[in-house]
Amino acid sequence: MSKSFKALVVNKTEEDFSVNVESLSMDDLPEGDVTIQVHYSSVNYKDGLASIPKGNIVKSYPFVPGIDLAGIVTSSGDSRYKEGDKVIVTSYELGVSHYGGYSEYARVPAEWVVPLPEHLTMKEAMTFGTAGFTAALSIHQLEKNGLTPEDGPVLVTGATGGVGSMAVSMLAKRNYDVIASTGKESEHEYLKKLGAKEIISREDVTPEKIRPIGKQRWAGAIDPVGGKTLAAVLSHTQYGGSVAVSGLTGGGDVPTTVFPFILRGVNLLGIDSVYCPKDLRVTLWERMATDLKPDGLHDIQNEVSFNELPQTLSDILAGKARGRTVVNILE
Repeated sequence: MSKSFKALVVNKTEEDFSVNVESLSMDDLPEGDVTIQVHYSSVNYKDGLASIPKGNIVKSYPFVPGIDLAGIVTSSGDSRYKEGDKVIVTSYELGVSHYGGYSEYARVPAEWVVPLPEHLTMKEAMTFGTAGFTAALSIHQLEKNGLTPEDGPVLVTGATGGVGSMAVSMLAKRNYDVIASTGKESEHEYLKKLGAKEIISREDVTPEKIRPIGKQRWAGAIDPVGGKTLAAVLSHTQYGGSVAVSGLTGGGDVPTTVFPFILRGVNLLGIDSVYCPKDLRVTLWERMATDLKPDGLHDIQNEVSFNELPQTLSDILAGKARGRTVVNILE
């Protein structure tokens, strides 16, 4: 008889949409090379969208969401992984078109799997998750493009969100002077605790009228917001500076001009954490276990149980989330 286990299942029919913790069997898992007992997952905005009927994330139902997981290999058809190995899986099609991490067991292609670095626990890996990986990739690309702490302050927009919180703390770990932008006045102390040297309002970054090119204010920026915010950030980036964009919570249209690019040599860096090449992915996870691992990583995370997931997913869509939420799958 096939082993049964619990999973969060979203289902949609012509009459109904449901989000429930259900019992599945190993036969329900999709094909893959590596089977993993999941210990931890995390909550991302994309996961929240997967939990609503018009989120435009899930393509077929029933489905198990969760774009992140960390766990222990129980079986493997790939020689690179063996039973007992601690591993991480984030992004690719996980939790989008392939059953994800909100399940006690997952089965995935071997190419999606990254060994858990020596100096990182599974819970810490999921405190990072896709959001932390995106922040790490943003910093990596900015530094590859020449950014150093001596160049001047670095702006982080949407600073209390998952990517933003991680970016603030990682940049502080790397000795950058971080300017954190947020629309939440109540979170200033939280951002200072993460390492922000200066906190500015959302309106200070994105005024009513955005000038094509404005006063030079920061050497670089990490922007998970997009939209008008990205246009304003580009306008105030210093000569030769770079902006890493990874999201579009502020919209997909960017009302900018060519002026920041041709008058100041500003660089716009696109950050794709979903299909990031495997070798770079492994390199970044090693950095997240060492020079990009914040001293106060625990300050960014809170933990919820499996049964608290439905409410937690609603909260992230309502803008009530702060930092990173780790899901204890085995609890």
